[in-house]
Amino acid sequence: MGKDKGEIGVIKRVICSQNRVIVEGKNLVKKHIKPGQGHEGGIFTVEAPLHASNVQVLDPVTGSPCKVGIKYLEDGTKVSVLRGQGASDNVVPRPEILKIRTTPRPTVAGPKDMPVERVLERTYDAKTGKGMPEL
Repeated sequence: MGKDKGEIGVIKRVICSQNRVIVEGKNLVKKHIKPGQGHEGGIFTVEAPLHASNVQVLDPVTGSPCKVGIKYLEDGTKVSVLRGQGASDNVVPRPEILKIRTTPRPTVAGPKDMPVERVLERTYDAKTGKGMPEL
């Protein structure tokens, strides 16, 4: 539908809040910028964001566009898999940037954390009906 339909590009940036991506060298628009302090004005060509639904992943084996699905392996790990017509059903490797946690998980119980004994306590027993509120 658009002028860049069917072309291949590399995703430069992801805008998660708007569910959009910026593809390198695609969806170019002219931007008119007024001159101001520290920069000069003019007409610049910039890459505009595309909605994520208008972009597909390219299968590295077959070279055809495909969708990404989720699959659980035998050991219980969750992985992304290439799906669709002409897809090779290969596992998509997790990007290195997502493997690094920015904030580590807390190892010490905080003031709002529930004690372990309370978590393990059974609050409702289906056989005896213990813990069922009176209706």
